[in-house]
Amino acid sequence: MAYKPLFNITPHLLKLLEEIAVFREKIVTAAIQVPWIPSLQKDARARNSHSSTAIEGNPLTLAEVRLLGEGKTVSTSTERATREILNYFAGLRYVEKHANKKTIVHEDLFELHSLISTGVMDQGQAGRYGTFQVRVGSHLPPAAAQVSGLMRELLEWWNKEAHQLSPVITSGIIHYRFEAIHPFGDGNGRTGRMLALWELYRRGFDNHHIFSVDEVYWEKRPLYYKNLDLVRKEEDDLTGWLEYTAEVVHLTLERVWERIQRLKGETGAGKILLTPKQERLLGLLRDQHSLSPQEIWDGLGVTKQGAMKIMNPLIQAGLMKRTGSKKTGKYILTDAEKK
Repeated sequence: MAYKPLFNITPHLLKLLEEIAVFREKIVTAAIQVPWIPSLQKDARARNSHSSTAIEGNPLTLAEVRLLGEGKTVSTSTERATREILNYFAGLRYVEKHANKKTIVHEDLFELHSLISTGVMDQGQAGRYGTFQVRVGSHLPPAAAQVSGLMRELLEWWNKEAHQLSPVITSGIIHYRFEAIHPFGDGNGRTGRMLALWELYRRGFDNHHIFSVDEVYWEKRPLYYKNLDLVRKEEDDLTGWLEYTAEVVHLTLERVWERIQRLKGETGAGKILLTPKQERLLGLLRDQHSLSPQEIWDGLGVTKQGAMKIMNPLIQAGLMKRTGSKKTGKYILTDAEKK
């Protein structure tokens, strides 16, 4: 029996899709001329890795995840927490590498799940569908004997029918349906969110790989789970879920657009084309809120003189400023940069 998702295109969903298309076009047009796309991609990987694992309980902060992504160590992290993050980075690299793959098969899912879950599973085997009944809160997924067939139906729909719909919609459908089937013994949440992201990559919606949709899910985690549960209460009608996921994508694109504007330095003080180290410094200030001069030198791995060469253009452009006395003062973002 073929899989046929049940949903309606409501006026609200249609409006969201139209606004998303406008935002995306603006971002794609702006990104063509951006020399720091690699640093935007690096930031998106860190945000996705942090938020998707944090939803499942990983305790590491975004700053710590960034360090791990750079090949550094985090002394306060447990072995499992570190492994979860490194696994997620590996999964992201896999979907980026296979962003143009035309047909997704079971073996692709096995490989992705293995990358994400090896060494961090509480039950089941990485890279293999579950062989036992699982329960997710009040939800009882299909029996293990049904999983392979249900996943085959989902993959057939994904490969043959999904292209007829907006990738914003199909990404949401794949996300929910995978979670409903819950095919693996563990790691389904991270894998499902990764598949939703993969769909945006495959359809060319996020061709630069700079969106971090999972960050919005993590920030309002109870709302995320509430909307997943709502589909089951509505007898698998995905309409409300798709409105919710479209709202999440909409907010994600708003943030990306605002960030591009900040990185371009379009403030009252004029424009500044940021170097990777300047972008890194603004990222540190957004995470930590304020930094001493020594913390800036250490965070950027540069000398005092090197730090000033990085900081002075940002100060002149009105993106950051110093507060406090000469001895105890710290640097913070300006109100323009916080917007």
